[in-house]
Amino acid sequence: MDANLELIASNKSFGGWHKRYRHRSTANGCDMVFAIYLPPAAETGPVPVLYWLSGLTCTDENFMQKAGAQRVAAELGIAIVAPDTSPRGEDVPDDPEGAYDFGLGAGFYVNATQAPYNRHYHMYDYVTKELPALVEAHFPVTDRRAISGHSMGGHGALICAFRNPGRYVSVSAFSPICAPMDCPWGQKALGRYLGDNREAWAQWDASRLIGEAGERLPLLVDQGSEDGFLEEQLLTHRLVDAAKAADHPATIRMQAGYDHSYYFIASFIEDHLRHHGAALLD
Repeated sequence: MDANLELIASNKSFGGWHKRYRHRSTANGCDMVFAIYLPPAAETGPVPVLYWLSGLTCTDENFMQKAGAQRVAAELGIAIVAPDTSPRGEDVPDDPEGAYDFGLGAGFYVNATQAPYNRHYHMYDYVTKELPALVEAHFPVTDRRAISGHSMGGHGALICAFRNPGRYVSVSAFSPICAPMDCPWGQKALGRYLGDNREAWAQWDASRLIGEAGERLPLLVDQGSEDGFLEEQLLTHRLVDAAKAADHPATIRMQAGYDHSYYFIASFIEDHLRHHGAALLD
């Protein structure tokens, strides 16, 4: 194992192993933590990987502890990698007012261009390039990748897939921020990370990118009808309309009675894992 990888936790789960590592990130200029679940099949040969991107205020731990994904991942023989949601450390700038929706825990999976955030906030490069290269070099995994996420992480999963034809074999999302250019969370983050030029913002907006996607991976999205963020922040209807206009294959399901929580994610995570398994194991 690379001396740059420090094992900080290890737990047996459904015959496989959930492990957490710390390493020095070149993209973000700080130490980063990520989790990996290796199914039992990884003991006899390399397995494909689902990358999970978490939402605002989360870390790698939320999904791994609350979603209940390990049982089906173990059955299918799929590894899961969950990075943190932003750079962290004493030198990493946070929201000046200490708000939860920007800065630490809220990297938005973009490459910041505006000071002081451009020194550390390169989560897009981290999750699409640096982390997969590290994982594929040091763990028993293949280069067949899928990507999914929740809320801010759902936004991240969509833009990573739409911007990188050929890098992933499948994509899905729970409650994604579908049109960050037009919601308060996204306008704050894109404005501070990228500046005032809205043309630059469009490169990080799934509802804009879906029409330009160079690859039409079938898309699965689940959204809860009782999600308190639906109308103001998530704007799911924008993605529905954009997918129809682009004739992009998309299954976007409104799940009656569900909210924004991990109770919702745990209820439908098996559907998403099997969606990805069909592509990863093809």
